[in-house]
Amino acid sequence: MAKQGTILVVDDNKAILTAVHMLLSTRFEKVITLATPNKIMSTLETEKVDVVLLDMNFSAGINNGNEGLFWLSEIKKKDPSIPVVLFTAYADIELAVRGIKEGAADFVVKPWDNTKLIESIQMAYALRSPQKGKENNTKKRLISNESGMFWGESPAMQQLHLLIEKVAVTDANILITGENGTGKEMLAREIHLLSNRKKEEIVTVDMGAITETLFESELFGHIKGAFTDARTDRAGKFEAATNGTLFLDEIGNLPYHLQAKLLTAIQQRAVVRVGSNTPIPVNIRLISATNRNPEKMVQEGQFREDLLYRINTIHVEIPPLRERVEDIVPLSEIFLSKFGNIYGKPSLQLSTEAKDKLKEQPWLGNIRELEHTIEKAVIISDSSILDASDFHFSPKQKGIILKDVTTLEEMEYNMIKKAMDKYEGNLSMVANQLGISRQTLYNKIKRYEL
Repeated sequence: MAKQGTILVVDDNKAILTAVHMLLSTRFEKVITLATPNKIMSTLETEKVDVVLLDMNFSAGINNGNEGLFWLSEIKKKDPSIPVVLFTAYADIELAVRGIKEGAADFVVKPWDNTKLIESIQMAYALRSPQKGKENNTKKRLISNESGMFWGESPAMQQLHLLIEKVAVTDANILITGENGTGKEMLAREIHLLSNRKKEEIVTVDMGAITETLFESELFGHIKGAFTDARTDRAGKFEAATNGTLFLDEIGNLPYHLQAKLLTAIQQRAVVRVGSNTPIPVNIRLISATNRNPEKMVQEGQFREDLLYRINTIHVEIPPLRERVEDIVPLSEIFLSKFGNIYGKPSLQLSTEAKDKLKEQPWLGNIRELEHTIEKAVIISDSSILDASDFHFSPKQKGIILKDVTTLEEMEYNMIKKAMDKYEGNLSMVANQLGISRQTLYNKIKRYEL
């Protein structure tokens, strides 16, 4: 394949310029190197540059180390269509993320991986290329560069995207609902990254995995001597999330008698460590998520109405994958590229028949199931084009409960599935019927992707 494209590399380290020039010259027609950013504008005047690889820090230092962002802005003012890939050290990743928001196509971290660097430049060049630009712009909109959130192009997800951009910058409590595997945690991280608290931590708590006896200690902390193993004072998740975001995943699994304690902490914006009487103020942004119907749980006396009012100032729901069929193939291609790179099988494609087969599946496990399905096909297939025959769907994936089970695993899956359907996802009642602990049930649900 003939080499195409002109790449401009700007870095004040001459050794880096030499190494990058040698690497990129094997793939691109012309590679121009500059040791100072002051010549960028004049170079863009005299050369038809397709991609700029721009270091983020130079010896001069404009705006307290943000010189790369300054020159990114200057390049975009001169020609908004030129893709800019930022070249950054690990310590400057936060600046690079900011650069993405300000128009950069991608960023590559030093010391770089040759494959990653070439891939990023090629992707940026494709954005510049008229015949490939539309396709790659589509892929760029599909996934957030920061959180990994898959937006897709379905009307439902585009509407959700617009809503999130509006509410993320506020401190309003947000409740995310949606089936397992739809990406609730990814959405929570995206909200945090779009918020004014993005420089602080997002602390995640899996409410279904916390035992009842440790609930207060995990969330509110404890002081030394509060119980047998409390050898030192310990801050809880609320304190750890101060000035940042607290994400309570699977909040619908929280037992009713513990919900009042959570409500008190949220209302008072303060926690009392186990063994203490002193309130500790906390400043958090609360995001909660559940795969259950909270309004129905309130009606059935399983969830406190006053707690629901507190956590869902804004309620957003992620639609299941089967209701956004137009997103299945684009998401499959993203996973195909991801696992193709991981397993050393680049340039994999889906046949028309494979695409049709994927679109026909109910995807009860949603995006998580789709990702696992693509990974399995990539591992097994020896062809560069995956066909329909490369995708095998078990009765579980087709949503069929087997009448004649042949293994203990199938029997266990069926028993849990039937109990969950009977009790509409109430894990306490499911665990009681099956005679196992909630923690054991939770582990099996994850294992079987229920």
